[in-house]
Amino acid sequence: MASTRPKIKYSVRVVFIGIFCAFLLVTVGLLNVYPTTTARDVVFSAKQSAMLSRAGVMSASLAALEKLSGDGVQQVMGLVGAGEYDRAVVTDQTGVVLYDTDAHSGLPGTVSDSSLLLRALEGNAVFACRYDGDAFRSRAAAPVMSYGRVIGAVYVSETDSEQAALIGSIQARLRYISVAAGVVTLVLIVLFSEALTKRIRTLVDGMRIVREGDYAYRVPLRGHDEVRTLSEEFNDMTGRLQSTDELRRRFVSDASHELRTPLASIRLLSDSIVQSRNMDEGTMREFVTDIGSEAERLQRLAEKLLRLTKMDSQPTVEHQRVDMAEVAQRTIHLLDPLAKQRDVTIYTEFGPGCVIAASEDDVYQIIFNLAENAIKYNSFGGNVFLRLTRQGDEAVLTVEDTGIGIPAEDAPHIFDRFYRVDKARSRASGGSGLGLSIVHGAVMAHGGSISVAPRDTVGTCFTVRFPALAEEAAP
Repeated sequence: MASTRPKIKYSVRVVFIGIFCAFLLVTVGLLNVYPTTTARDVVFSAKQSAMLSRAGVMSASLAALEKLSGDGVQQVMGLVGAGEYDRAVVTDQTGVVLYDTDAHSGLPGTVSDSSLLLRALEGNAVFACRYDGDAFRSRAAAPVMSYGRVIGAVYVSETDSEQAALIGSIQARLRYISVAAGVVTLVLIVLFSEALTKRIRTLVDGMRIVREGDYAYRVPLRGHDEVRTLSEEFNDMTGRLQSTDELRRRFVSDASHELRTPLASIRLLSDSIVQSRNMDEGTMREFVTDIGSEAERLQRLAEKLLRLTKMDSQPTVEHQRVDMAEVAQRTIHLLDPLAKQRDVTIYTEFGPGCVIAASEDDVYQIIFNLAENAIKYNSFGGNVFLRLTRQGDEAVLTVEDTGIGIPAEDAPHIFDRFYRVDKARSRASGGSGLGLSIVHGAVMAHGGSISVAPRDTVGTCFTVRFPALAEEAAP
């Protein structure tokens, strides 16, 4: 059944491009507004300084007159260059116009209603400027002071289109440059986002392929960024899944084969009993005994499989203080009948201080499986040497035999599940290929190590090392 996945509401590419476009618009807007605003403020400041200065000069020149009159004012204004401005106006203290360069706007003798002139008559020097895109329209007014009192006011205004045109030209060029840069940048970011999202889509497609069971698939590696690192981690994970799947398949196949063999024997023996009408009692007893032996073999195999499953599902175990010597003594006592049956002599040597923090049941399984294998795969009349020694901070268990030994090419695989060095002899002795796997798992679960090496003469030596506890240490 296909799993339902939520639909993608927002593409990473679209979100990425949208965010960048918003950032680009803000940046371009600032680049267009800030320079022109700054240039306009500079012009404003220059105009204010220049026009207030000229208005001050005119005011000071007029203040030299004892009384403001039309002829006197006109003469003074002609000397100070009032004609340079678009308009120049002089009023007396009552606001009556005495001089005006614009004959159409106001006539001498009329009262001015200019707000700047009215403020100047109050004793203030004022300035105003307006930029409408076509020109700077500036106005300034200053009071005419005589002996500390206001006797009139001066007003000048001008229209500057040249600097306005310059700022407009700068603004237009900035606009063209911004549009060109924005288009180029947008094209680049679209291409970049496409390349990035393509790699992400490739990784997502790879996940879907692996999800369908194709663990051999690998994502192609490109670039040197975080996506490559993610792809490498994905490939490594897929490789581990592939190895795990191969182990699982082999485990299932081997387990099925191991279960099928005793079941086939039981069925063959039972069918022989059912189909035989005149089977003597001795033969029937022999067949029933064989059926019981195969059933016991099935039981042992099932118990080992269950133990391996338990070790896989519960990697953490409760530790307690375990004296390995005591566990080894009980184990050897249980294996003594098997050793006598095969004429194998067991030699033991237990040193002091071999106390570890572990599960007693796991320690029993380790010693039992190693000692049982040493007996089963030994030669008749052979020897088994089981030693426990304290070496520094480690408790060391060695199990040696004088048996058939392990070929060098098989040594790296002996802890694999269902692996047998001599398959025919292993089955004949009731082996399932799981004992050493259980030993290896139990040793690793308790922080130990296990190794195997040939003896100097004949046989094999297994060495297990555990972190040892001090005599007074708690688990």
